Amino acid sequence: MAKQTPRYHAIADDLRLQIERGQLEPGQKLPTEEELTMAYGVSRNTVRLALGRLTDEGLLVSAQGRGSFVRERYKQAVWNWTTMESRSVHEVNHTAGDQWASQIAGNGQEPRQEIRVSIRRPPEEVARQLQLDPTTALTVVRERIRYVDHEPYALADSYFPEELVRNTPLMLPEDVSAPGGVLASAGLVQVRYSDEITVRMPTREESERLVLPAATPVAVHRRTGYDKDDRPLRVMITTLPGDRHVIRYDVSAD
Repeated sequence: MAKQTPRYHAIADDLRLQIERGQLEPGQKLPTEEELTMAYGVSRNTVRLALGRLTDEGLLVSAQGRGSFVRERYKQAVWNWTTMESRSVHEVNHTAGDQWASQIAGNGQEPRQEIRVSIRRPPEEVARQLQLDPTTALTVVRERIRYVDHEPYALADSYFPEELVRNTPLMLPEDVSAPGGVLASAGLVQVRYSDEITVRMPTREESERLVLPAATPVAVHRRTGYDKDDRPLRVMITTLPGDRHVIRYDVSAD
């Protein structure tokens, strides 16, 4: 005998279909639990299980005392990683600004950053990538929350060996830029990058800083920049919510 599907699964399936068809639109408030109880002829606990299932899937968000809402859809921020941090792009376009901000503005969106600078010991993994002793070395850390159209879209934390960037503009808690990049203007030219991308669920701190709805995974892009002598100059860790980014890049087949 086939096992009967729980009633709350069927209710969740019906509400999910309404969301997919646009009958329930992004930002729209769902009927109250009492109204859903009456509509489906089930107990309030069954309705709560159905709503919880859709919340876990990332289709609904709940607000205490206000009910459940269809999750809003973010406008996608498109990143071209083929040219991101390219010195040649800076030189050809004669730009001194932040390339991230330039790309976002080029998409017709409004970029903004909140920046905090500190000097502290690096996490063990960052120390390893910078070839530093984690027990004695200091790093200058530039922590940024990047906003697009006034919404938090990404975290970008950069770590620099303190002895390399001491007394440079990178110590300032503000947007800083220079033709070819601030590091290059200080005689620290990055000639290659090593990238690593992981996808995972966010930490509590990341969820709070990015105001993430439940069930939102993040992609973590870790980039280490090296000079011509293969000395690591910087580690940048960018945390990207999975519901608001498109990453594009070209790869040579040579």
